[in-house]
Amino acid sequence: MPPTEGETALDFEALYCDGETFRERSLSAVADDGAVLVFSGFVFNAINENWFKQYDRADWDEFDVPVVAVARDGPYAVNAFLRDIDSPFGAFADVEGRAADAYDLLAERDGMADVRTARRAILVLDSDREIRHAWVSDDWITPVPREDIETAVAAL
Repeated sequence: MPPTEGETALDFEALYCDGETFRERSLSAVADDGAVLVFSGFVFNAINENWFKQYDRADWDEFDVPVVAVARDGPYAVNAFLRDIDSPFGAFADVEGRAADAYDLLAERDGMADVRTARRAILVLDSDREIRHAWVSDDWITPVPREDIETAVAAL
């Protein structure tokens, strides 16, 4: 089952990308004061680009905790995406889908034989990695409940 509120978010290691460089980091190192963890499919698609631009316009980069994406692409593609949309956010390159799988978020992609990517999900984590808010979508286009996420972040 996907994670729910009150659970402790699983720690994982993956290549962390900042738009220019990448290096192996753990979730616990990135989220030591908390985080907003954003799971998505592949980075270069119109839906993903739209949502990340909305997070930027909503000033999510001003949260007291980092907004961190988890995407199924390699680090070069993730960094290119972050540069392309001039994103203030960082991202984990979950190349093999291990992080998404550990969170039970992998879903088959229609028309892409044997390809699984993370379902869209946003987890608000506190400094102990306790999940304070969990949103998981069963489709690729349902609007993100931004106000709920912003309220959860403000309560950290």
